[in-house]
Amino acid sequence: MTDRCPTDTTRRQVLKGASAMAGMALAPGFVLVTAPEATAKTAGEAATDKTRWGLLIDTNKLDKAACDALVAACNTEHGLKPASRADATAQWVRRVDIKDKLTGAEKSLPVMCQHCENPPCADVCPTGASFRRADGIVLVDKHICIGCRYCMLACPYKARSFGYEPVTDQKPQSPHGVGTVSACTLCVHRVDVGGIPACVEACAKVAPGAMLFGDLKDPGSAISKKVSEITVTRIRADLGVEPSVLYAGL
Repeated sequence: MTDRCPTDTTRRQVLKGASAMAGMALAPGFVLVTAPEATAKTAGEAATDKTRWGLLIDTNKLDKAACDALVAACNTEHGLKPASRADATAQWVRRVDIKDKLTGAEKSLPVMCQHCENPPCADVCPTGASFRRADGIVLVDKHICIGCRYCMLACPYKARSFGYEPVTDQKPQSPHGVGTVSACTLCVHRVDVGGIPACVEACAKVAPGAMLFGDLKDPGSAISKKVSEITVTRIRADLGVEPSVLYAGL
């Protein structure tokens, strides 16, 4: 289901412009104790604000090869063509390599739409095409997206892409193409039938325990229990957008 949550008129009003936000910066974090992956909601259950889907990513268990495998899994699931190809399309998950200037330590991590509690992309969208579902998943309605790209300017994570060329061989569960903006959907088509995102599924094979998906509002879920036990990092937490993608080990 892709039901929208009730529109907040103070945040959905048509804006005359969009402000570009600062680039991404990473704050320190702590090590994640691994836990089994969570399952999503029951198939056919409507989206509700009683749930907030989120990801917990342990960067200590990831390297460049593992991150590349996650990107590849996303590309396969959504029919996206790798950036190395001449006919490349947008990448919804990208590998980001970081280095500690003091210690020289290097890490790689996947970065995608952070599915914010207060998504800037939805604030600036003049048509309501960018919206946040009741369960926290942020999506783009391709039927009413006019390609203004205000949301791309507003996103502090550089997580959105614009379709400049017609796209062939699209996956029916993941439409995207010329003239519209697209981004990670948390594999909503999987979540809505009780599944988990493709990247999380792939991660279990290449880096067990590095990604945990589940309901952040359910105190009994594996992800909520782990978040209550450790200190986690939100990218650009200073912006107050409250991402539901959390990182450990940064």
